Parts: sequence; C-alpha cells; structure tokens
Amino acid sequence: TFHFACEFVKRDPANTAEALDLDPEPLAYGLRKHYPKLKPEQRKRLAIHRRNVISVSKKKVDVIVANNFSFYIFQERAKLVEYFRAARKSLARNGMFILEMVGGPGFVEKNKEQRTIKHLGKPLFTYIWDQRSFNPVDRRALYSIHFRFPDGSIRKDVFTYDWRIWTIPEVRDALREAGFQDTAVFWETSHRGEATGEFVRSEKGSNDWTWLCYVSGLA
Repeated sequence: TFHFACEFVKRDPANTAEALDLDPEPLAYGLRKHYPKLKPEQRKRLAIHRRNVISVSKKKVDVIVANNFSFYIFQERAKLVEYFRAARKSLARNGMFILEMVGGPGFVEKNKEQRTIKHLGKPLFTYIWDQRSFNPVDRRALYSIHFRFPDGSIRKDVFTYDWRIWTIPEVRDALREAGFQDTAVFWETSHRGEATGEFVRSEKGSNDWTWLCYVSGLA
C-alpha cells in the first residue's frame, strides 16, 4: 500500500494519495524504504494513516485500491460488506473501488513454490510460497512464506495468511449490497497463449489453473 501510494504521487503533480494500514510494521518499513525516495513536494501530497480500512475517510477520493488480495482477510460476508460500504462512503461520486483477486485450482491445492533470489550472480536466499491447506466448505485457506539461505538454515512462517478465498460472484454481490451502482471485472488478455499484462473489461474469463483479475465497484 505504501509503495503503491508513493508511485501514484510520482506519476503526476496533481495526484494525491492516502495509504491506510492497521499494522505499524509495514508502515515503518515504508517510511524507511519508500518515503525517502520522494521529493519534498511529492511528500506533501502523500498522507499515511495507521487506521482500520473499515472506517470512512473524511476526505472523499476518486479511487480506492485494495491490492494483493488484502480483503481476503475478511472471513465473514457481513464484515466484507461493512468494508465495502465504508469504501463507498469514502469515494466521491462516480469514484471507483478496485479489488485485486486471485483464484483457481492452482491457488488452493496443497503446494510449495520456490524461487531463488540472487545478488551479484550468487544465491542470496530462496523464497518459498507454501500453500498449506484449503477447506472447500468455508473456503478458508492458510498460506506461509519461508526463506531458506545458502548455509542451509531456514526461517519458517516469516509471513502467514489466513484467508477466505472469495469468488468473483460473491464479491460483486457484496459490492451491490454495499450500495455500489455498478460492478465490473477486468481480465488479463493473452497473445499466443502468453499473458500480456493488460486487463480489459470482460464478463468471461479463461479457466486457468491459477488466475488473477480485478473487480471494480462504481460509487
């Protein structure tokens, strides 16, 4: 959230951004890592708040973005609708709420994915994404991130996620109940079987093993 907000104020001198996070740790990291890279004028257009997202912002905004499937933390539909309703009330008229979603069989099967990160051509550490469990009855899933180092040592459960893997129809229904006048799905296009990184509005998505899309609500 912090990084996204910083990049947004960099894009245009007319852009302003507000970043919300309840956890002080990522806020502290952002202040160390991203905030110093901003020019003084850009810093004036960025507001950082340690605050629950289930709260209405005093300042009406044009766009609210929930990246990295962050709203999957809400396990109950009533709490999800409460969050969506707070977002709608924080938006200006015709403002847009954008939610990043992920799903598909490949995202809920028990699996581990590993990627070695190198520095100056040498292995620095191995990133391990661990899909630990999934309950199809309540769609609750547990994930962890571990790090393994060249000396063989490993740091387990550095990050853990207890998510409900919401479906697209569930999210769109909740947006409507929260008072959004319209919803839309943006699906990634492909060229010769390869993803392009471009997302277009569509009512039909490819049944990929793992997919990522964006769902929006119009206030």
